[in-house]
Amino acid sequence: MKVDIRDGKKLTKQNWAISPDLNPDVYETSSLGKKVTFITDKDSISVKIKKDTKFDFIILLNDSIKAKTRISYKYVPNYLDRLKKAAKYNFSDNRFVPNFSYQSSENPNLVKIRRDFKLDSIAGTGNETSKILNLLHWVHNIIRHDGSSVNPTLKNAIDLIKVCKSEKRGINCRMMATILNECYLSMGIKSRYITCMPKETEFDDCHVINMVYSNDFKKWIWIDPTFDAYVMNEKGELLGLEEVRERLVKGKTLILNPEANWNRRNSQTKEEYLETYMAKNLYRLETPLVSEYDTETWKSGKEIIYVELLPLDGIEQTPQKKEQTNSKTGVKFIYYKTNNPNLFWTKP
Repeated sequence: MKVDIRDGKKLTKQNWAISPDLNPDVYETSSLGKKVTFITDKDSISVKIKKDTKFDFIILLNDSIKAKTRISYKYVPNYLDRLKKAAKYNFSDNRFVPNFSYQSSENPNLVKIRRDFKLDSIAGTGNETSKILNLLHWVHNIIRHDGSSVNPTLKNAIDLIKVCKSEKRGINCRMMATILNECYLSMGIKSRYITCMPKETEFDDCHVINMVYSNDFKKWIWIDPTFDAYVMNEKGELLGLEEVRERLVKGKTLILNPEANWNRRNSQTKEEYLETYMAKNLYRLETPLVSEYDTETWKSGKEIIYVELLPLDGIEQTPQKKEQTNSKTGVKFIYYKTNNPNLFWTKP
């Protein structure tokens, strides 16, 4: 027999199996100050969770079988707390990592992107910052995000936009950032896409956004096409990934642009987007060494180099350089690790 459990606002149906053999069978929760409710087809029982909660009760399966059950509080550090413990880097880490590079806007494929999508008109005639934001909004509005979608074979702006239109489908955050990255490069704006990852080396969810170099501000800025998002400080100045991460760790003011949303349906808040979702995914950061057209399309004989920035308490600090070739695609991947933010955030 299974029961439903409402833990705070989250209702999980038929996920808790009653186990009379356990004495007691313990359900642990970190929902401090919230209610946890066990629900069967006959009755329900609730308890408000405190730090010392050990709430014992009995579930009757029938007249003779009783299952002793306990609801117990267990402290689980939230993602922001975990990120704060990952504040330390090594600015003296001088292990070799090749120099980052950016494809010229004169590349024929980038020229085609700029011409075919009429990006000069979309970007507008304002300053560079307004062009960066106009291109962000455009990609967000023409492409639907679908995190569960299977990536197309050809992973560049031209083919990704084409397949989304022809198949009336969405794509994941990595593909959305790929499109926007190539649009920026085609306009002569230096950009990279960044895979933002949690502490764990095996995970079910990460997020990919863009870091875009602003000549107006002489720094990288945070651009997220999935959520149409950018981040500012208390003065309304645009911030980069490095600054956002540092401000989250130090508890400084962060302002999310008011139009930030998912698929033009769900508005985003600073609390859920930055302090929860991105706090989880700003633990480790990875980016291609070469920012160019068609990076993500896997072709036999191709070589792709990634650089990962990780804090000093990252789980896997070695090897500093790893090479592997995918047996199915024939693509060779090279991975470098560094603890030095100055190297990772070097200006173009």
